[in-house]
Amino acid sequence: MFAELGHFALILAFGVAIVQSVVPQIGAARGWRGWMALAQPAATAQFGLIAISFAALTWAFMTSDFSVKLVWENSHTDKPMLYKVSGVWGNHEGSMLLWVLILALFGAAAAWFGGALPARLRARVIAIQGMIGATFLGFILFTSNPFARLATPPFNGQDLNPLLQDPGLAFHPPFLYLGYVGLSMAFSFAVAALIEGRVDAAWARWVRPWTLAAWVFLTIGIALGSWWAYYELGWGGFWFWDPVENASFMPWLLAAALLHSAIVVEKREALKSWTILLSIMAFGFSLIGTFIVRSGVITSVHSFASDPSRGIFILVILAFFVGGALTLYAARAGAMQARGVFSMVSRESALVVNNILLAVSALVVFVGTIWPLVAEAALGRKLSVGAPFFEKAFTPFMIVLAVMLPIGAMLAWKRAHPGRVLKVLAVPAVLALALAGLAWSVGTGRSLVAPVAVGLGAWLAFGALADLASRTNGRAGRLFRLPGADWGKAVAHSGLGVAFIGIGLLTAWQQEVIKVVDIGESFEIGGYTVTLDAVDQVQGPNYTSTRATMTYARDGVVQATLYPEKRIYPVQAMPTTEAAIDSRPLRDVYLVIGDPQEGGGWAVRAYLKPFAMWIWTGCGLMALGGLISLTDRRLRVAAGARRAAARPQPAE
Repeated sequence: MFAELGHFALILAFGVAIVQSVVPQIGAARGWRGWMALAQPAATAQFGLIAISFAALTWAFMTSDFSVKLVWENSHTDKPMLYKVSGVWGNHEGSMLLWVLILALFGAAAAWFGGALPARLRARVIAIQGMIGATFLGFILFTSNPFARLATPPFNGQDLNPLLQDPGLAFHPPFLYLGYVGLSMAFSFAVAALIEGRVDAAWARWVRPWTLAAWVFLTIGIALGSWWAYYELGWGGFWFWDPVENASFMPWLLAAALLHSAIVVEKREALKSWTILLSIMAFGFSLIGTFIVRSGVITSVHSFASDPSRGIFILVILAFFVGGALTLYAARAGAMQARGVFSMVSRESALVVNNILLAVSALVVFVGTIWPLVAEAALGRKLSVGAPFFEKAFTPFMIVLAVMLPIGAMLAWKRAHPGRVLKVLAVPAVLALALAGLAWSVGTGRSLVAPVAVGLGAWLAFGALADLASRTNGRAGRLFRLPGADWGKAVAHSGLGVAFIGIGLLTAWQQEVIKVVDIGESFEIGGYTVTLDAVDQVQGPNYTSTRATMTYARDGVVQATLYPEKRIYPVQAMPTTEAAIDSRPLRDVYLVIGDPQEGGGWAVRAYLKPFAMWIWTGCGLMALGGLISLTDRRLRVAAGARRAAARPQPAE
């Protein structure tokens, strides 16, 4: 009953999305206000219908309705409720339903909160969102129906992939999709602006909060995925340059570039064509990520599906939207002429350099991700592109970006005097060099990675604070009256600096011990004594576990007792590694229990990971900075929009 209701609601949503994509667009072209006004109720109705469909599927998972094929394939009666719910999106069909739910939510949000937008632009934005929704709803209904029934319901299900039965992975996909799909709003605004032939400061002000929200969600989603890989997979790393990791990282880089370029459009009426192109490509790379995850062309622990026919369908969608938008862009590029002029030394120029570095970085990641496919198709050779390539090709651009960021953030618009900026940044530069020297001396000169990372991270953080202080003109009371965007920028740039420090010190100073240990035996790592006290068999709700009891001490004083596990999920007969981690501000002690050895004892891995939590603290600060910026009155959609809408403007 509920499954049929969900399926029927999905079909109705498909019909509503088609109406939403056609009628408001015709109304905008002909100036028919009634037709344009249909966009708002259509967007709301589409969201409501998809929400009903999603709720029906969630109910099927919660009640273990194994007559629904998707529930049978991805759930089990013994599974904890959290993972029954997360099982809704822990598969291809359910995750696509979540995808279109979020897409409809953004379209409805534009209808609910876009009252200050010009009527034509609003109608076109919502119509383009409806067109994207209609396409993906059709994809779900015709190739990936989540409500398909089984003729003979089995007694129990096949369980969810054990790797996905983790809190980090329960929340990682929704945040990631909020970021992926949120970039569709930038795309819709770009295409709507191209149709109207007008890109101006008001347009940039409207598109920035949507892009910023998407970037914040992407940041949180990527950080959650990285954190999960760190503690769940048991390999001790936080980023593997896996193709699916890269698929989320590329839109994040392009969204960051878009945020900065939109500032130039808003402030100086420059970089219009480039900003429109970034809006198209940021969402385009989100669609590329959807293709990589669901086509089966690249093998990954994160992949949902391996059906080439579905991949071809998504490829057609990608070609239609991105190809169509780029064709429209080419036709309108001549009309988007820049008004503002600026010198080589100015904030505009610094933001251009920022955009080039971010865009080229995304291109490097794309080439490294897609090259194995190209090599196999064109040369017939199986190649792999791993961390060494990305670290050597990607890192230099990030170093230059980190050096430029504090300087560019403080340069004046149009024409700047660098001497004034460098004078303000003298103290941050000295502090950064001093901390880099400290990192070099503590590391006994064994690697440049640590001092460079610490120096750059400190330069970013102290530079952001100096920028904030300079805006008060020496009056401390003005600090808390600064706009939210100023605070948000400082917090986000500081967060990037903290992440730099964490990544650099973890990479350069981590220690590892792999050995066979008998119960009661101890070993040393980084000045700590680790003891394997016991190994027990433990029964979980839907797994059996080999759980070790391990203590670690320093100078004879026990610091903590940890319980690493190796779990077996009997339904899928799949093992997982559950690392035990004692996280502290300056270091993590990371312990993993392996298999029993023929000669006696247990395989054990131990890592000492300095400043590991600084990586995710930095990511959290970046996301927090974005949220603070969203509180700025000037970034709200309504800010200044009514004045801009009331003032006729020529095509740009």
